[in-house]
Order: sequence, then structure tokens, then C-alpha cells
Amino acid sequence: MTEVEKVAEAVEAITLNGVEADDDFVDPWNVTSKSDTGIDYDKLIKRFGSSKIDDALIEKFEKVTGKPAHHFIRRGIFFSHRDLHNILNLKEQGKPFYLYTGRGPSSDSLHLGHLIPFIITKWLQETFDVPLVIQLTDDEKVLWKDLKIEDAIKMARENAKDIIAIGFDVNKTFIFNNLEFMGKCPAMYQNIIRIQRCVTFNQVKGIFGFGDSDIIGKIGFPAAQAAPALSSTFPFIFGDKKVPVLIPCAIDQDPYFRMTRDVAPRLGFPKCALIHSAFFPSLQGAKSKMSASEQNSTLSLTDTAKQIKNKINKYAFSGGRATVEEHRKLGGIPDVDVAYQLLKFFLEDDAKLEEIRVAYSKGELLTGEIKKLAIETITPIVEDHQTKRKAVTDEVLDQFMEIRQLKFGS
Repeated sequence: MTEVEKVAEAVEAITLNGVEADDDFVDPWNVTSKSDTGIDYDKLIKRFGSSKIDDALIEKFEKVTGKPAHHFIRRGIFFSHRDLHNILNLKEQGKPFYLYTGRGPSSDSLHLGHLIPFIITKWLQETFDVPLVIQLTDDEKVLWKDLKIEDAIKMARENAKDIIAIGFDVNKTFIFNNLEFMGKCPAMYQNIIRIQRCVTFNQVKGIFGFGDSDIIGKIGFPAAQAAPALSSTFPFIFGDKKVPVLIPCAIDQDPYFRMTRDVAPRLGFPKCALIHSAFFPSLQGAKSKMSASEQNSTLSLTDTAKQIKNKINKYAFSGGRATVEEHRKLGGIPDVDVAYQLLKFFLEDDAKLEEIRVAYSKGELLTGEIKKLAIETITPIVEDHQTKRKAVTDEVLDQFMEIRQLKFGS
């Protein structure tokens, strides 16, 4: 059975009228859970057929790279993978590979959760010294959000500026939006057609849950997200070489690349490797991921210090108890506390994070105090990003989006 058939069968087996059997629902567009602790990632690994990033793999990662693993990896924020060991073997052998990640622009600004795959991608690029391609799927948002094409292109450019402000190296990074790039690079559209010929209508319905009333653009779109995982999509970077790729992404995007991994060998390319992140929680709690469409659940990169403080204090779901006395006696619950989760993502000091977790669990640290720590951690990160974002002009953006050779490695 191919990987496409396996994922289609898995989706059919665990989904009934849009709700999965244990009340965790994950697809590329929606993530919900009925549990206060959020998605059960061990069950998700089992369903999707991926592998856990365990201590042995982290040890190998550190041995190959000669540096400590990123705290996203150490803390299990990036928790799952497909063939990461193959990428580490390539690094050991001095063989080439590249990175590919992306963003579906649906608003003019990113929120804090959108930074997660780009932060780890920047770190991986610096650690491995490899080229990076970043896809902006403005075509997807036109199809799913009913946006005007012109508006989607504008959002893609604004999102690209937010991404550049994270600190990517223009000499090693190519950013493109589908609605414009496909007209400039025939190789991408040609690979989309090659991929579309390998996947049947029944398979794509099984993988993504498309129905008979869905527009045909949705049915064809998955091939557009798959195409950058084939190095020949970028002949100006890789020539005619068939170069392996590592894709950092949230695990809800995995169905696209399970399809891609089935198709790639049939087209003469290596299977893409992936590392999957957990979801960045909504301020209202881990039952859903942070969404730009819900302002009170979101910490936007355009928020002021006052807005960040007000949102966390007012809306961040608490793992504390009903009264101070009860909290002192029973302690808080870090696993459901959003302020603690914010610290888990963005406080880099492992010892300090553990100190906070223990103090909160024992009731020594109150809800208001842990929210204050979260505010003090998050605010400088957002303010620093805003400063760097102002320096990203249209001219700087055009340099990243110019079709050109990239410089990397020796």
C-alpha cells in the first residue's frame, strides 16, 4: 500500500462527520480538542505514522552538528519527524540538501505562533549552512478564504516582510508567492502537472476530505504545496540535481507531504524529510491553536506592549485554582496554563523555566505572577521584531524574491 493510500485509509478510519473518534480533530485548516491539555500528540504520531523525536535522535543531532539542539527540539515542541536521520547522515557525509517551509497568508500580519516554524528553520539553516526556499501559498487563501487575488498577493508580500525580519540571510534564502512565481518559472507548473498525474481524485478526497461541492481549485491545490519538495522546481538554484529536502512545519501540514513522499520516488526524487511542531495555543487554551481571525485569542506581531499585557492578563487561560488559598494548597497546573506555555516556547533558559514550573506546581507562584513573567518575556520579542520589520523595505523584499542562484556551503 502506498503512503497516499495509507493516509487516505487512516483519515477514513478515524473521522466520522468531521469529528475524530477521540475528539481531537486535525487537518490542514482546522485544529480542535476537547481536552484542556490540547491535542494528544502521541496518538497523532500513531495515526499519521510518523516517528517521535526521541533522546537518541537528539543525541545524534547534537553529535552531527556539534552544538546543543534548539530548545524547541529539547522541549518537545518539535516532537515528530519523518526521515530526519537521513538528513543527519547527509550532513555527516558532506552531501547537499535544502530546507523548505511556508506560510499561507490570510492577514496583513503574522501572530506569535506563526514565528515557530520560521525560528527553527532559521536555526537549522545556520546550523547546516544550506539553502532555503519559503513558499507563500496566496493561491490557497484565494481558494479557501474567498479573497481577491490582488488582496492575497498584497498579504503575501506583507507576510514576507514579517518573515524576513526574523533575520534570514538573503544570500541563502529565496521567498516566492505562488500567484506570481508560477508565471515566472515554468519548472514549478510543470512539476505540479507531474504530481497531479500521480494522485487520483479518490485519493485526494480521502487525504483532505474534499466533497463533491468543493471547487475544483481546492482539489488541484495540494500539488502546488508539494512541488517545492522537488528540487527541479528551482533550476536556478539546483540546476538538474535531485537534492533531498527537509521541511519544518506544524503537524497539521503533514497530509500534504505524506502525499508528496508517495509521489516523489515515482518521479525520480528522494522522499522529503520532515520535522513537525506542536500547535501554538490560543490564549483561550490549548483546545485550539492561535488564529489571526480571532483577535482576543491572538498575540499579533503588531500589538503594542499595552495590548500584549492586557490580552495575557484578561484572556490567557489559567491553570491556577479558584482561590489563592486553594492555589497555595494544591498548586497550579502548568500543562493547561497558557502563560506557562508561552514561557515554554519563548523563554530560552531551561533552568529558569523548570524553576517556574516547579514553583507554579507547588503553589508558590500565583497566576498573576506567572502571567507577569510571560508578559516580560513576550513583549521584548515582539518589540524587537517590530523594529526589524520597519527596516524591511520593498527593495529588501524584492531581493529575497528575485530569481537567482543562492550562496551556501563551501
